[in-house]
Amino acid sequence: MSGKTPARSSQILNTERPPVQKTAFSSRDLSLHLGEKAKFDLWQDIHVAEIWSVEYAVSDKLPFEAVIEATSIGPLVLGQMAGTIKQATRKARNIADDGNDSYLLLINKAGTELAGGQVGRHYSVGRGEAALVTASEPLTMFGADENVWMNVVVPRKVLTQAFPHIDNRLALKIGNDNEALTLLKRYCQLLESGPVLTNPSLLTHAETTLLDLIGLATGAKGEMAELAGLRGLRAARLQAVLASIADNYANPGISAQGVARELKLSPRYVHDLLQETGVSFSERVLELRLQKSYQMLQDRHSSAMRVSEIAMICGFSDIAYFNRCFRRRFGCTPSGAR
Repeated sequence: MSGKTPARSSQILNTERPPVQKTAFSSRDLSLHLGEKAKFDLWQDIHVAEIWSVEYAVSDKLPFEAVIEATSIGPLVLGQMAGTIKQATRKARNIADDGNDSYLLLINKAGTELAGGQVGRHYSVGRGEAALVTASEPLTMFGADENVWMNVVVPRKVLTQAFPHIDNRLALKIGNDNEALTLLKRYCQLLESGPVLTNPSLLTHAETTLLDLIGLATGAKGEMAELAGLRGLRAARLQAVLASIADNYANPGISAQGVARELKLSPRYVHDLLQETGVSFSERVLELRLQKSYQMLQDRHSSAMRVSEIAMICGFSDIAYFNRCFRRRFGCTPSGAR
């Protein structure tokens, strides 16, 4: 697995030049006089020290070879691993070693399957398929004697700020027919093969585009993404439930029972539909209220309004609760957001 952009020692890359956004770390750069086991041991030691702590196992049928390439896009990293690494394991002690808590969108680029598990779920992805995993939870991955995969690595703070419920999408297979994933792969190829981006505005645009595509591909963003796994009447009913919540979230009396009654459904059915999106009724209502309050606090047309007035307009009846939720969601007080 490839994590942060490797900062190589002079034994591997020339560090006299200024830092760039594209780097590589290859077993071929190690001493030719080393045996296979010694070369692998040295490669893994460097990987743990300078990239992140992962326990690897290699093919016993092929000579050891591993090549990592990394391209930084702001705080995001597009990484690729190719070679005879056939197993990667990240245990509690590895997590404690480096404290890396990034997310990795794992995309299989080889013709063989990559399988593994995290948070009690098991995934198996073929060529072109993907799964989202995190460095902050124990993780396993198994492949064939030769494998090629890429990771889009996103710091936890960045991804959870964009998609607060992203952990609900961990270790779920994303099929090769997922249009957002297809576009993401093409966009990554464009960024990796093109010149290094230096314009800050372009870097921000590229980062935002990558985040949006990850959200759409994983199902963490967008109504269409939430409906992707549903068909027919069930999808239509979920769409109606989402529309009702979006229209009425500012009503302090909104409830799943009320929405169910409006749509002539049972409350249990409404909760079941929302459970399939990974976001509960109360979580969805709270997020809409917080987003609206944040928008109003930043809007100059609302500058004369008290914070408590804005909170009430957005559906909060308890100001202390609003303040706690706002700080937890945005990392600042409502007054500090103005």
